[in-house]
Amino acid sequence: MREITVTIVHALPDEAREIALSLPEGATIGEAIERGKALLLLSQAELARCPVGIFGQRARRDTVLADGDRVELYRPLKIDPMQARRRRGAAKKR
Repeated sequence: MREITVTIVHALPDEAREIALSLPEGATIGEAIERGKALLLLSQAELARCPVGIFGQRARRDTVLADGDRVELYRPLKIDPMQARRRRGAAKKR
């Protein structure tokens, strides 16, 4: 069976973790995350909450990966982007 190489990236506020994995062709995002979870230093609960994507495009965990894909684990938003924009706008008016 042919293998593919993918990169998993998890950006934190003060650092970014990036690991490269070799997986069998036909592997999914979920399988890649499961394989790399120990290297990402995240708990199963944290991994389950993280939205995921490939090269900046949101994707489902059952998405089949291609050779060279960059799987990204996103942090949950602390504040809604629209709310943040409204707060910045209100602060400028003062």
